[in-house]
Amino acid sequence: MSLRPLSFRATALLGLLVCLGSNAIAADHYDLKPQSIELTSSGPLAFGPSGILFASDPKAATVYAIDTKSLRTQSKVDATDYASDDVRKAIAEITAKSESDVTVADMAIDPESGALFLSLAVAGEAKLAVMTPGVEAKLVSLDKVMAASTTLQNAPEDKVTGEGRRASNKRLESITDLAFAEGRLLISGLTGSSPVSTVQSFEFPFRDPSTSAQVEIFHAAHGRNEDSAAIRAFIPLNIDGKPSLLAGYTCTPLVRFSLDDLQSGNKVRGTTVAELGNRNRPLDMIVYEKDGVSYLLVTNTARGVMKMKAADIADQAEVTDKVDGGGTAGLPFEQIESLTGVVQLAKLNDQYAVILTETDSQSLKLSTIELP
Repeated sequence: MSLRPLSFRATALLGLLVCLGSNAIAADHYDLKPQSIELTSSGPLAFGPSGILFASDPKAATVYAIDTKSLRTQSKVDATDYASDDVRKAIAEITAKSESDVTVADMAIDPESGALFLSLAVAGEAKLAVMTPGVEAKLVSLDKVMAASTTLQNAPEDKVTGEGRRASNKRLESITDLAFAEGRLLISGLTGSSPVSTVQSFEFPFRDPSTSAQVEIFHAAHGRNEDSAAIRAFIPLNIDGKPSLLAGYTCTPLVRFSLDDLQSGNKVRGTTVAELGNRNRPLDMIVYEKDGVSYLLVTNTARGVMKMKAADIADQAEVTDKVDGGGTAGLPFEQIESLTGVVQLAKLNDQYAVILTETDSQSLKLSTIELP
């Protein structure tokens, strides 16, 4: 039984470009052109090959592929370099804003260089920042960067709908998570005038039309099938040699999908493999290997950090019964009691991860942890 993260799709030409170390040649290979980017909202981040950062702008329903190699350090970052008492304060200082003006939407680490990037909202303005060794925060200039972009089709209308506590702008959920696997950028979110949950797939470089599959799940806490709630966090995996996607939703079902099915353009019903408890939302997922065993680590808004054996996903029977009272079902998990208040989680390697923790004083502490 095998289960591993889907890898970047390597090609002979890509290998040659990496050996040459030429930003210009690599950028041309990926159809990146000099352009100035003005983000209208801060959204999820993901890394692709050769230092390409995918930065999303949900309000514009657009994803940018940005060449970040010029921001790399001379050598790969050591895990112990990431530690800061308050990232929010550091960003406030370099932007001349108050700490209360700073929100971190996402965090991503370049697997090739170890460079750490943040998606930020600062006084309502979307920005990107990079953390360098020594934890010096620096804003990323988006003026005349090498980049390409793709805009999602049929995004929800940019307006507030609903009433009371249910009032929201569904356009801001046009992009809820990103991942790059097997040469494709996968994007979860809502589409349509009566928004439904979808996974869109774009071949990279952005040359061919995307595919879009509507997704449906059995939501155990609600006891019914649903297709209107967006995926909140996902990770691409090979499960028994089959390209798959494991997705987490609010309240908190974990659902397995076939990646091939998601590229078909059809409506796809996933297999619910766990119910992790209601009144909760998954924030980040990573897969890592320790002592020859692969593990899944999930951090949540209200239920802490959960660790599961990744191989159990393949054998887990579908959860088909309602789970009442905030209970759990399906995949067994271990609660990591030593990790509390984790709001961002990014894998550095199979030994270390970088986390952002919100403290009682509302500061955002950046630290490197050994994976449990």
